[in-house]
Amino acid sequence: MDREIVESLFGKVREAIERTDHLVSLLPPGAASWRPELPPGQAAADAGHLLGHLLDCLGGFCACFERAYPDAFPEGAALRDLAVNHSLDPAAARERMRAYRQAIERGFARCTDGDLARRVATVFVPEGEPLATLLLGNLEHLLNHKYQLFFYLKLLGVDVGSRDLYQFRGG
Repeated sequence: MDREIVESLFGKVREAIERTDHLVSLLPPGAASWRPELPPGQAAADAGHLLGHLLDCLGGFCACFERAYPDAFPEGAALRDLAVNHSLDPAAARERMRAYRQAIERGFARCTDGDLARRVATVFVPEGEPLATLLLGNLEHLLNHKYQLFFYLKLLGVDVGSRDLYQFRGG
């Protein structure tokens, strides 16, 4: 069973989840209701709703695996029923992120390199898209909101830098 590409992709997803969890842990107490000030007529999500949306990002990976392996990914249905896109405090968000991370690990464990080319039907593309495209799209979604959280932390005065955002390799 060939899994070199799957393992490489999963490594990047795992890093993104780990760095996101790290950033969530840096949110100051009481920051869930904080939101950046924008020009009149524009609004930004508060930090607590951003945390709830990060759960939606992680749920996207689970939805991919549930569609790709409908008989072999029972955790997908249980996670699909959980609320996302609502305000959470950091501790609750991190607990829920752990559940999604475990399900994502199980999804990647079922996946082979050959599966990545298999077309999977979605709500948006009923004729299906390659599983790799779906997983990469979900990774992009997570990375965008991970950076949004990083930016919120900067605006809140938290001392964060590149090592908080990225996994560095080597010396």
